[in-house]
Amino acid sequence: MVQKEFPNRKNLRLKGFDYNSIGAYFITICTHKRHCTLSHIVGAIHESPETRLTEYGKTVDKIIGTVSDRFKIKVDGYVIMPNHVHLIVVITDEEELRAIRESPLRSRSLISKTIGYLKMNVSKEINNRFCKTKVWQRGFHDHIIRNRKDYEKIAKYIHENPLRWESDCFYSECSSDR
Repeated sequence: MVQKEFPNRKNLRLKGFDYNSIGAYFITICTHKRHCTLSHIVGAIHESPETRLTEYGKTVDKIIGTVSDRFKIKVDGYVIMPNHVHLIVVITDEEELRAIRESPLRSRSLISKTIGYLKMNVSKEINNRFCKTKVWQRGFHDHIIRNRKDYEKIAKYIHENPLRWESDCFYSECSSDR
């Protein structure tokens, strides 16, 4: 039997950085094949467009609301775009971090566990309620927020993302109404 060689995947995390560190993180999660299943941008560009969540997007919104109950983190802001989600996740609890650092099962960071929880529970609910489908692209993108100015710039970007949808790097013509 010939063993198939798999391509080397690029590590998306900053090498040597402890993603259990107290601080703020800008997270982007994309839908599978960047299908526009989470929301629609409604309203003309010059009339302050907004996102209208689909049933899938409402599920994402609901699960984001439960993340802080499960983990000692705070979701400081987010936007659910048609084919991606942006979040600011803040780790604030030193006691939770100490438990993670001392655990023999410390293979994944608190950020990875949080995003894994979000993606898994959204997928599970969508598959149970609607149909068996892939919801998310593998992995997620992150940016470590380094200071107040960086935080404010990202918070503004998240808030204004629907205004810039047509020039967004994730933009695609959407015709989904899930």
